[in-house]
Amino acid sequence: MALPDTPLRDPLEFSETDDLLRDDVRRLGALVGQVIAEQVSAEFLASVELLRRTAIARREEGAHADALAAPLAKVSLQEAEALVRAFSAYFGTTNLAERVHRIRRRRDYQRSGSAPQPGGLHAVLTELRDQGIGFDAFAALLPRLLIEPVFTAHPTEAMRRVLLQKEREVVERLVDDIDRTHTPPERETDLQRIRVALTAAWQTSETPATSPTVADERAHVGFYLGDVLYRVLPVFHETFAEAIEAVYGERPPLPPLLRFGTWVGGDMDGNPNVGAATILEALEAQRAQVLANYRRDLRRLAGELSQTRDRVGIEPAIDARIARYRALLPQAPLPRARRANMPYRELLGLMSARLQATQAASEAGYPSSQELLDDLGLIEASLLANRGEHAGHFAVHRVVRRVQAFGFHLAALDLRQDSAWHDAALAALEDDAGWVGRSVDARVARLHAWLGGASLANPTTDDATARSTLAVFRAVIDVRRRFGAHAIGLYIISMSRSAADALAVLALARAAGCIEDAEVPLDIAPLFETVADLEAAPSVMRALFDDPVYRTHLRARGDRQTVMLGYSDSAKDGGIVASRWALQRTQVALIALARESGVRIEFFHGRGGSISRGGGKTERAVHAAPRGSVDGRLRITEQGEVIHRQYGIRALALRNLEQTTAAVLRASLLPRPTDAREDRWRTFGAELAGLARARYRELVYHEPRFHAYFRAATPIDVIERLRLGSRPSRRRDGGVQDLRAIPWVFAWAQNRSGMTAWYGVGHALRAGIERHGLQAMREMAEHWPFFATLLDDVEMVLAKSDMGIFEQYSRLAGDDHAALFPRIAGEFDVTRDAILAIRQEDDLLVRDGRLRLSIRLRNPYVDPISLLQVELLRRWRKGDREDDATLRALMSTVNGIAAGIQNTG
Repeated sequence: MALPDTPLRDPLEFSETDDLLRDDVRRLGALVGQVIAEQVSAEFLASVELLRRTAIARREEGAHADALAAPLAKVSLQEAEALVRAFSAYFGTTNLAERVHRIRRRRDYQRSGSAPQPGGLHAVLTELRDQGIGFDAFAALLPRLLIEPVFTAHPTEAMRRVLLQKEREVVERLVDDIDRTHTPPERETDLQRIRVALTAAWQTSETPATSPTVADERAHVGFYLGDVLYRVLPVFHETFAEAIEAVYGERPPLPPLLRFGTWVGGDMDGNPNVGAATILEALEAQRAQVLANYRRDLRRLAGELSQTRDRVGIEPAIDARIARYRALLPQAPLPRARRANMPYRELLGLMSARLQATQAASEAGYPSSQELLDDLGLIEASLLANRGEHAGHFAVHRVVRRVQAFGFHLAALDLRQDSAWHDAALAALEDDAGWVGRSVDARVARLHAWLGGASLANPTTDDATARSTLAVFRAVIDVRRRFGAHAIGLYIISMSRSAADALAVLALARAAGCIEDAEVPLDIAPLFETVADLEAAPSVMRALFDDPVYRTHLRARGDRQTVMLGYSDSAKDGGIVASRWALQRTQVALIALARESGVRIEFFHGRGGSISRGGGKTERAVHAAPRGSVDGRLRITEQGEVIHRQYGIRALALRNLEQTTAAVLRASLLPRPTDAREDRWRTFGAELAGLARARYRELVYHEPRFHAYFRAATPIDVIERLRLGSRPSRRRDGGVQDLRAIPWVFAWAQNRSGMTAWYGVGHALRAGIERHGLQAMREMAEHWPFFATLLDDVEMVLAKSDMGIFEQYSRLAGDDHAALFPRIAGEFDVTRDAILAIRQEDDLLVRDGRLRLSIRLRNPYVDPISLLQVELLRRWRKGDREDDATLRALMSTVNGIAAGIQNTG
């Protein structure tokens, strides 16, 4: 690998407030260098460093990517894998340094005492108060305030748990000395422990030898739910209460404000590995995890609540509960003689024994989490009645908060299935091969008959689809009896296109005996995914609200209806502008329809990690949402690398929950004032959406060479072989239309174009400028949050894109490169120029220096991996595609690029 031997400068500059970030980046970089030199060789480390500096020089000088690609063209497979691992280790530690620096900035705000950190609860409550929102109006919102992140199994960057633990060790060492208060010997110890963690990580494969199972995915999500968020949840409530008191001078009792959901084990859509068995297994595992957490908490409480009867009063109810549990649990050990006078400890030990019996499904166990809450409430009351407010009450209340949120199930398990699957099951049960071809009215009429008591023609069919579907609904009843009513979340119907799709779920549930108090105990959520489906959603929901059978079901569910909005497939279908516009207008129409129908509607936002799939800053998205669409509640998917970035470190998980809740408070209590110009802006928005969609679909769906170009100019063939998740990458064999949104976006992120987030946008913006004038577009960007947020998101992807590196990928497409690359690169230039003109800026991300620095920190490490991927793709496609060594090296490049650019799938 020949590289220039002239010294190269490192021009990365940090602001004065980022001095400690720079110090952390350099310290960690030095440690990574030591590990590389030790584990590979000093000569290899020198090559890595020179390659990094060459990458920096190429960007600073605007040189062509060929200058960096040339020395990589002759590397061996072994050297290629080592280079990828080396650069991944460097930007992995950069990621950690940045996350720790976010914690440091938060501490700086808290320490200064001058003003609360922007976007947090204290800052937003202050804004609400100053805008005339009094305490009574604020307190009236609290009973309906609920934030519900839902974790899904879409792991475009699923880090192994052992590596998560090593990462945590590094973070803890950095946080311990976050303000440089350690002594030199203490700091040396920290560095040694970090080096041990980095060395062990280097010696650990980033990916397991086999594809993850549903159980593996569950364990991955369980780390964030049962470890990070479990510990953060009570702190969040305490932080909120302190902010309320600081702003309003009141400290009201807070209801449970957080709830969590998961799809892992319940997302059946296109995944043959998920069904009734995984539903039960998931909730069994979640219960085991949360009960183990509670037992650890009770042991800690027993250590803290050492009060003895001779020093403080104990309420008689405590002794009565101890006596009752002694009779219930005769095998439970008696307290040691020295602890016989400590009633709280004795009761806590018996409560732990009951939890153990709960896990064993013994009759001595708790029948529900409410009984555990009752016991904790008994201890709280006794402490408060006997001068114990500062002698353990605080610690008990933290456990109460956890039990209120996590119950005996940890997180509500959503179920999801495609409407076509339900139709196939009904066709078998009715022995009607023509079921799918019947009109909607005909299917609705027949569904009404079944729901009214008519018999199915073939209820004992051996059809596999029908049997597995009925098994799922039987599992629902079993789960509710064993784990509680909150263990099952929504039943989501993918590809919902008519009222018949929701009625089909009710009919199948009744056929399976999924009935409680004569009703189906499920909240059914239609999912509208494509642009056309979103546009049709109001008519579908009107038909459901007008349907007497469905309305009876809805009444039994409290007249609440959840609608799930699909960001991924709508953007894949029509491009980002058409997707965002359809989502916006659908919410407006459904809010009006629900109000007219006497139904409370709630939206479930199916957002992915990347901008192309609805990703981006949640608080900005909430601010840009239609008025009335939030109203105290936010349910949103968290997936891919977003889970790790936002919930991997406790302090950052707390900050994320704060920002999200603060955004919901602002949107609910202080909605944007109506602007007289909005009618005109909406006309422009519809026009831009139409223009962008036509341009996008012209390339993606109507250009005959595009599918072959896509498969050549992206590493999609490698992604399809990755061991990322348990679900297949395609719904069925076919073209782009049959590829799932995640691998589609992932592929275009890998080749550094990010095309799925901006193609068609520039064409529409340029047309808008020509038709309505630049000033009109600037006015929208300044005063219309919907448009401003769209431009922010597209600008971020443009800044992360690199047309020079993308060109290297495009050349892999042979003759199609000459036809399609100029077209795509031209649209990139038009999009960038239009946004800069509207924003009146000379360069991208001028307004976000921190993100700009973050991208610059990573580029010198990601660029070489990208060019290595191009070279390895060329070799692999020319040779044996079953060559495990080359494929393994390619997979390492995919993982490395995903971790480096962060917004992937």
